[in-house]
Amino acid sequence: MLSRIFTAILVSVVVTSSVILILPGSWLPFLSLDTLHRAPSLAQRGATVATTPLEIVPISLRTREYWMREAVTALHGLVSPCPFAAFGTVIVNHTSPDDLGDPICIGANAMSSTGNPTLHGEIAAINNCTAVLTDPKGIYKLSPAEVIAAWKDLTLYTTAEPCPMCATAIRWAGFRECVFGTSIETLIRMGWGQIDLPSSEIFERSDALGTKTRLLQDVLAKETDPYFAWQFDGAATCPVDCERDSGAGTCVPTADNEVDL
Repeated sequence: MLSRIFTAILVSVVVTSSVILILPGSWLPFLSLDTLHRAPSLAQRGATVATTPLEIVPISLRTREYWMREAVTALHGLVSPCPFAAFGTVIVNHTSPDDLGDPICIGANAMSSTGNPTLHGEIAAINNCTAVLTDPKGIYKLSPAEVIAAWKDLTLYTTAEPCPMCATAIRWAGFRECVFGTSIETLIRMGWGQIDLPSSEIFERSDALGTKTRLLQDVLAKETDPYFAWQFDGAATCPVDCERDSGAGTCVPTADNEVDL
């Protein structure tokens, strides 16, 4: 559906498509980058290969990394290069394995700015996309029913693993894919308060929804992890374009990278 509706110009990149294997069932498996490179061993264990465009668009690692960096960039544009809650999201329409894809909207954690505890980065992005897609003066002008049908064509990239609330929202929406960087396990180890329930378990228990969402982890985790490492560790290095405030000890944008909101 979205391949017909979304008409923005696609930017081509030179890629080598990866073969991704899908296990039977209504949810798609929790795939790490290491798993993707071990695809033959999964095939030997009985996994089946998805071949139709509706089931899977094989996206290169280069493209995955590009969009994860765009999720980080969302933080710069919406909040700061080093926000305390560095949960940024970009929602993308991948129409072909040979194209970079089209960004539909971005979002960032807005709890502290709004007081709304549900506005994690993923929920903020879903809200923003809904507004963009239904805007009567926008380029899409979709009806509510068309938007509901459109989620299955979209991929959500987020800097950290979705919490149970966000993972559930992603599955209710029926996204084609969810791709994250830093894991909940890593966040807890760094001192973040989290509900210790991985997205994979939420996805496993969502069979009855009748939709499929592929879950990919650890995409650019080495780049996203530093955005969550400094808040509870005074010795941790600040993210790029940020420095320690000598008074408060927090990470703040350097003079050249302050954001006017």
